[in-house]
Amino acid sequence: MKKTVTTLADGRELIYYDSRDDVVREAADTRPLDAVSTSSEIRRDPLLGDSVAIASHRQGRIYHPPADECPLCPSREGRQSEIPEADYDVAVFENRFPSLAGDSGRCEVVCFTSDHDASFADLTEERAGLVLEAWTDRTAEFAGLPQVEQVFCFENRGAEIGVTLGHPHGQIYGYPFVTPRTELMLRSMAAHHAKTGGNLFDDVIAREEADGTRIVLATEHWIAFVPYAAHWPYEVHLHPRRRVPDLRDLDEGARTEFPQVYLELLRRFDRIFGPGEPPTPYISAWHQAPFGIPDREDFGLHLELFTIRRTSGKLKFLAGSESGMSVFINDVPPETAAQRLREVASQ
Repeated sequence: MKKTVTTLADGRELIYYDSRDDVVREAADTRPLDAVSTSSEIRRDPLLGDSVAIASHRQGRIYHPPADECPLCPSREGRQSEIPEADYDVAVFENRFPSLAGDSGRCEVVCFTSDHDASFADLTEERAGLVLEAWTDRTAEFAGLPQVEQVFCFENRGAEIGVTLGHPHGQIYGYPFVTPRTELMLRSMAAHHAKTGGNLFDDVIAREEADGTRIVLATEHWIAFVPYAAHWPYEVHLHPRRRVPDLRDLDEGARTEFPQVYLELLRRFDRIFGPGEPPTPYISAWHQAPFGIPDREDFGLHLELFTIRRTSGKLKFLAGSESGMSVFINDVPPETAAQRLREVASQ
């Protein structure tokens, strides 16, 4: 992997990740851009104890532009984008409309490919591996920022999810606090250890393997299963078999095997609802240990992949119980979801 760091016309950082070492990235961003002005503010909810990012400047962000005006495509004669080069492998840049900025954290955009019409599932294993290296490198960089306590690498795919740009891309958030979802995991982890003396992540995986009905796929270095109490209609958790706190600690075997495993999961998601169906909308989210917490090594890095589509032509909406009280109601039994995800395996 070759990494090239440069800046955009308004001073934001841009990083190219290339598979070949002989690639030269010298194209300059000559757009007449004003300096980025953000109004991100973190406010604490006194009743729930969680944090909300107030980011009014995001109201003006680009929304579903036509393909020939996509800001994530490579630049071409007569039209410059966020990426000055005429082509690229993987590119990462600071978000022009960040939810978190300055003392409130950092947000970056990760472009998986220069092909506007592709999806992550269309990538080669080599390119998927390069994305993993980019995620890992960015996690390491964020770890050195004093305002960042937790790194979140994720992808939203599909207009139903709320994606505003159709180009295949993800994002990385560097939160200045530990997120509420992670706080709950840490609390459960501590309670489980106090009660059993064991590690929660290890014991969950062991239980799923012993039961077997919710296993989606299992390899030498990775295991994927639908969780026992899945919140979403089709939800898969992917864990490395050797527990590590974040992406930086994955061993070579897990890194080598990840592209094959992850691409297979994404391709199965697109086959859940049968031929002729539009691509399955999904969220893919890496859960990494926050920095500076006690017993950080006990946290289990894992990826959670889920869709809001519950059946053909119907979405799972977060209505009264889910949005009002955070109590999920799942229409698809986890065992049924796992069986379907096994049925649509690549031949």
